[in-house]
Amino acid sequence: MKKILSCLMLLLSVVVLAQNTEIRYNQVGCYPRQEKVIVVEGMNPAGKVRVTMPDGKTIKPKVQVRKASSPWSGKTRYVVNLGELTATGNYHINVDDAICDLNVTENPFRDIAKASLRLFYLIRSGVAIEDAVYGRPEGHPDTKVLVHNSAASRLRPAGTIISSPYGWYDAGDYNKYVVNSAFSIGLMLAAYEALPNYFANLHTDIPESGNNTPDLLDEMMFNLRWFLTMQDPLDGGVYHKLTTPHFEGFILPTECRQPRYVVAKSVTATLDFAAVMADAARIFEPLQDDYPGFSVIAAGVSERAYQWAKEHPTAFYRQEQLKDPAVSTGTYGDGNASDEFFWAASALYRLTGKQQYLDDARQYQPQLFTTPTWGNVASVGAFEWLAVGDSPLRETMLSLLTAYCDDAIKSVDNSCFQSPFGNKRSDFGWGCLAEHCCCQGLLFLYADKMSGTNKYSRYALQNADYLLGRNATGYCYVTGFGKKSPMHPHHRISAADTIENPFPGMLVGGPNPGQQDKKELPTTYLSDYQDESFLDIMQSYASNEIAINWNASLVAFLCWLDAESPK
Repeated sequence: MKKILSCLMLLLSVVVLAQNTEIRYNQVGCYPRQEKVIVVEGMNPAGKVRVTMPDGKTIKPKVQVRKASSPWSGKTRYVVNLGELTATGNYHINVDDAICDLNVTENPFRDIAKASLRLFYLIRSGVAIEDAVYGRPEGHPDTKVLVHNSAASRLRPAGTIISSPYGWYDAGDYNKYVVNSAFSIGLMLAAYEALPNYFANLHTDIPESGNNTPDLLDEMMFNLRWFLTMQDPLDGGVYHKLTTPHFEGFILPTECRQPRYVVAKSVTATLDFAAVMADAARIFEPLQDDYPGFSVIAAGVSERAYQWAKEHPTAFYRQEQLKDPAVSTGTYGDGNASDEFFWAASALYRLTGKQQYLDDARQYQPQLFTTPTWGNVASVGAFEWLAVGDSPLRETMLSLLTAYCDDAIKSVDNSCFQSPFGNKRSDFGWGCLAEHCCCQGLLFLYADKMSGTNKYSRYALQNADYLLGRNATGYCYVTGFGKKSPMHPHHRISAADTIENPFPGMLVGGPNPGQQDKKELPTTYLSDYQDESFLDIMQSYASNEIAINWNASLVAFLCWLDAESPK
């Protein structure tokens, strides 16, 4: 009897083990020449992997299995290299009772890249949105915006009504912030300059599609038109943001009733504005048929803004000082403008060739390469020099970039998910999937293109694998894609409309062990581990919000991957 019970217990344990086996994998797709890696949790898959080929034939492939242990949870995982699966089609993979489907195609990132860019159309402010599923009437026309007392000047005293229409809603809220908008435009314009032919043929079905301008640039112009309204005509300084005093509730744009203000000028917003306008002046100059005269205007306002920043180098945004009314929306505060000075000076040197901008760029140039973020735009400034073959700082910036990349790839062969991202405690936090995963992948792609090598692109694809499902939670972190993606992002329109699925193509912030929202949530996070601290509920702004800077990184990263398949 004891022997029988022992056998039953063993059988039960095997069944439980099989039930707990899970496969983490890229749920969107892979290139034929891309490595095919899955991660198995719950059992050692050696000898248990079966692959049904696109032609229906089932094989037992020769796989390479590596055991890995999470530095935070201690969970054991098995990294499985499936070998050469180069025929296009769908591969059905079994590991005992666990299954997944791996899609191999020549264009795995095409649809998700287009959706990530078209998201910017869906979040336009001040116009009606034309879409068969997500269409909506005009919201926030912003033709009657008040000048806050913190932004008052002689020509525009407090209470003055100005018109400041268009632009994108910044994140899950309905406000518009110059700092974050400028960073978003800058990142996407840098990608455009690296891949002009690709973007010339990328159509996203927006109202401007069909003109002589690539859709990406048309989308940038929609926000740049708003930018032009955010500069004080008296002195050239730029308002930090256009905002309501407090965040709106989870209601539709047409239901919002709070007054909207432009608030204090800041040195960071003004420099970011100067940088973007300088780049836009260059890039839009050949597009006079669609945007006549814009380049001349953009160049002028850019230099005026830079001069204001030079005269007000410590004019940092201090929201706690705003009164009558007080303001409690996103701050985008930054007490160091050296990186903004570097970016603006670099962009203006490319535009004008003036010595003063080169001298300033040298003064503020970074000593290390970091992933670009709204709060540290030095790398976006570095892109200005990398894009020009004989620029004065190109070799210095390229040396810093390759040093960063070489350091970032060191831990891949010991990682839990066969990727550069996700191996350090500092990888995770607010907006980590954009700022540390996508932007790191973008730097890998830059390094290969600018150095003429093929060393780093495979690591960029590994970060994409992580982002799209080969990770600790098993989520594809982009809405509308994969078998398991966020359904309840912190996004007011998606929460307030009557449509079950959120806008497609939105990148959520991702695992955030800081859990800054935990006291406000109706439930608790399922895990406190670094790479599992994610909650797919609308209230989780710390892990599940969306934002234009995050989506800009997604656009730049995925469009680049879509443009250049691995050799």
